[in-house]
Amino acid sequence: MPLATLIGRWAMQPFSKALPPLGDTERAALEAGTVGFEGQLFAGRPDFDALAAAGPNQLSAQEEAFLANEVPALCRMLDDHAIDQARDLPPEVWRFLREKRFFGMIIPEAYGGLGFGHYAHATVVARIATINVATAVTVMVPNSLGPAELLLRYGTDAQKDHYLPRLADGRELPCFGLTSPYAGSDAAAIPDRGVLVEREFQGRRTRGFLVDFDKRYITLAPVATVVGLAFHAVDESRPEGQRDLGITCALIPVPHEGMEIGRRHRPMDSAFMNGPIHGRQVFVPMDWIIGGEAQVGQGWRMLMECLAAGRAISLPALGSAMQQTALYVSNAYGQIREQFGLPIGKFHAVAGLVTQMSAELYASDAARRFTAAALDAGERPSVASAILKVQLTEAGRRAVNRGMDILGGKGIISGPSNLLGVAYRQAPIAITVEGANILTRALIVFGQGAVRCHPHVLDEMAAVQAKDDTALGQALIAHGKHVARNLWRSLFGAPVLGDPPEALTAEARLIARMSAKYALTADLAMGLLGGKLKRMELLSARLGDVLAHLYLASACVWRYRVDAAPQMLPFAQAAIRVQLDAAGEILSDLYANLPTRGRRLMGALVLRRTAHLAPLRDVQLTALAELLRTQPDVVARLAPDLSEPGPGGLRDLMQAMALGARLGDETAALNKVLRRTRSLDEAARSATDPALALAYLQAADKVIQVDDFEGPARTAEGAADLSLSPAGPPAPSGPPPSARPPERTTPPRVPAT
Repeated sequence: MPLATLIGRWAMQPFSKALPPLGDTERAALEAGTVGFEGQLFAGRPDFDALAAAGPNQLSAQEEAFLANEVPALCRMLDDHAIDQARDLPPEVWRFLREKRFFGMIIPEAYGGLGFGHYAHATVVARIATINVATAVTVMVPNSLGPAELLLRYGTDAQKDHYLPRLADGRELPCFGLTSPYAGSDAAAIPDRGVLVEREFQGRRTRGFLVDFDKRYITLAPVATVVGLAFHAVDESRPEGQRDLGITCALIPVPHEGMEIGRRHRPMDSAFMNGPIHGRQVFVPMDWIIGGEAQVGQGWRMLMECLAAGRAISLPALGSAMQQTALYVSNAYGQIREQFGLPIGKFHAVAGLVTQMSAELYASDAARRFTAAALDAGERPSVASAILKVQLTEAGRRAVNRGMDILGGKGIISGPSNLLGVAYRQAPIAITVEGANILTRALIVFGQGAVRCHPHVLDEMAAVQAKDDTALGQALIAHGKHVARNLWRSLFGAPVLGDPPEALTAEARLIARMSAKYALTADLAMGLLGGKLKRMELLSARLGDVLAHLYLASACVWRYRVDAAPQMLPFAQAAIRVQLDAAGEILSDLYANLPTRGRRLMGALVLRRTAHLAPLRDVQLTALAELLRTQPDVVARLAPDLSEPGPGGLRDLMQAMALGARLGDETAALNKVLRRTRSLDEAARSATDPALALAYLQAADKVIQVDDFEGPARTAEGAADLSLSPAGPPAPSGPPPSARPPERTTPPRVPAT
């Protein structure tokens, strides 16, 4: 009997018990998408030639023209504060979005759309989001997980011909209803139910589903003209146990009998449209099922396949935009605002924060762009997309938090000149949607990665399911060789596969070594804990985080090659060091928390020769901060999507920085005179170009000032009159009535044009 068969026969029973059972929904999620470079990292064998093969991001002539014309024109129409106060986009913005087909970016030109690739789509969203997140969300939803993408991949020809042209030009505005009040993160458990029936509809007997549903948190629902809906399809004519047909996706026009768009939700009081959808005995003809009757029950697979790519585009673009804006604001404000006779950006406490933001942005945006290149090449990397969703939205939140710390009082006073306040309030939204980060980090990244990215686990699971002793034995022998190889490389060093950029050879060697240590650790955790690891979410989250940091570090190597910008080498090196240091810290914590004997010894062996993985030293932080202060092209490369806004604090800051650049080193002397004289005019007269100096000082003063509003009425004695009348407390203060938008609970429906 062959050795593989003997091993497989011996291992079949314990492996059948140890491997976690897979439900249909889990299986659909695991089978969705493809595996790319993250699989090489999981295996401990990153090949830097394979990394380079992704090539630079490509834009067509049409995409470049759109980014150079329509997107800047839109951004100049956006007033972040005014939109936030009005809780809606201005009518002219809605009209511009329709006319220029922002809602049809992913729809092919044959159907009237723009036919953009993934990188162009993400870049449009990012550039809008640097100015106004609500507009970016409004644009991204029709182009993200929803009717258009589902129709393109699974719709019937009749459905495509009817809906896609109307979605492309904005005659139809879509939303998609998946989340229910009692099924949030566990989306597959939606209680919404549709029973197969036949009834009279539009003058003829029609097969379809009678659906009851409650959906909430549905973006664009208040203005939608077509609702995408996920529900459990049921055929009660079948025998017991065979009645559930599976999750099914349908399109329902608005209005439709039995369906009601509920009162508006206000996520963190943001201006984008969001709300619930309710349905009681809503008849959904079979023609309205996406893909027709052949796709009944295939909804969960459809959603998972779309999400495998979609998670890597829109929300990561929002996270990147928040990082880019926060870095620009923090660095620029640090040069204009002075305390103790120095620009605050020169103080090490501030410089350290700004540098950390820059290093993290270099890595996270490298990963976003690298994954977009893979998507445009036809890949659908489900694990990498989950990594991006978590890492970039969290990085966006950290960047805004750091920016708020630097801005101090300027950051916490609301008004048109506030620089980050709206983004600070909205940061949790991206953390929460499309798979809350706490779920994605704890269950999805490593949960999918352990099966999809590992070179042998999927083969072992398939052999156990098929009861194939020989196949299991062969997979286990290959798995054993894999563990032995990674053990050797963890202890004695890993070779660098491929040809990384010469300037980053040392960093590539560190990535290869840490990848081998990670691969060995993942095998040890799975081997020691078996199926229990699935439930030990703190451990599996750590394993997923290490994979994420390795992915971001590797993307930095790719970015440095494709950018061909030698001046960015210090930032590439810093970014890689930050990611690898984080990976090493997490592995150390993981070994400290393994519930097995000998964990300390195992950790000491596997993590030997990692003492050099230290965070950035203070001297490195301050040196990079100096580059950010003195070389505007460096900031421009780190924040390439930062757009020119309409009125507001960001525009004021940009104008002050432009004037300051023309003055050059003379700004320090001007500020010194200003501190002594406390006169903008007198300080300006001391400059070589008084007119330019005065313009700069006025612009800088505008940046430093904050907004004020009318307060409570004051008594003759000068004290505020806070007495309560029988009618209750005084009305809240705020902008004058003429400046304050009217309150409304449910916005008027935006008419199609």
